[in-house]
Formats: sequence, C-alpha cells, structure tokens
Amino acid sequence: MAEEAQDVELLGTLGCHLCEQAEAVLAMASRAVPLKIQRVDIADDEQLLAVYAERIPVLRHRQGELCWPFGALDVVRLVRGVVD
Repeated sequence: MAEEAQDVELLGTLGCHLCEQAEAVLAMASRAVPLKIQRVDIADDEQLLAVYAERIPVLRHRQGELCWPFGALDVVRLVRGVVD
C-alpha cells in the first residue's frame, strides 16, 4: 500500500532565495515520503509576518515546525513523527 501524502506548509515570501533552497529540499524529501506542499506567503498575513519574518523559510506540519536550515532527512523525520 502506498504511503499517504503528508500535508505541509512552506512559509516564505516572494524573492526569498532561502525559500527556493527549501523547495529543493522538499523535492528531495518527497522521494522518500509523499508530500502535499502548500506554499504560504507570509507577506499576505500580518500575523504570520510578525511571527516568521526573521525565520523563513519555515516548514509546518501537524507534528511541528522546522526552521531553516533543514535537510531532506529532517523533513522525512518530521512528517513520520520520528523524534530524537
């Protein structure tokens, strides 16, 4: 049986080169675990901008958050609920 796609949000903003790098990491991680990625531009939401302006890119999942820098293995571990 195929693994169910995991919903994740990538918080960032237009023109963010680190956000582009994070997207590449998510592409690598999606080879190991299916991901349904929603890109969220924090510039469109004052609350998100206030909280995440200095922290983007941030990956959010129901299991928690990953702040940059993160790698593909970090993403896989987050969505599978693996903690140290």
